[in-house]
Amino acid sequence: MKFFFKIIAHLNKLILPSLTKKKVEPARASKFQLLLLGYRYFITKNSLD
Repeated sequence: MKFFFKIIAHLNKLILPSLTKKKVEPARASKFQLLLLGYRYFITKNSLD
C-alpha cells in the first residue's frame, strides 16, 4: 500500500500546482486550494509512513 501512495505522490508532484511556490496562505486560500492542500498532505503522510 505504501508503494501505491509513493506513486500517487510522485504523480501529484508532476501534475498538481505547488501552492507554496505561489505563496498561498491557508487563511486566505479558496475552498479548492484548501482541498488540494488537504489531499496532498494525506498522500504525503501515507507515503512516508
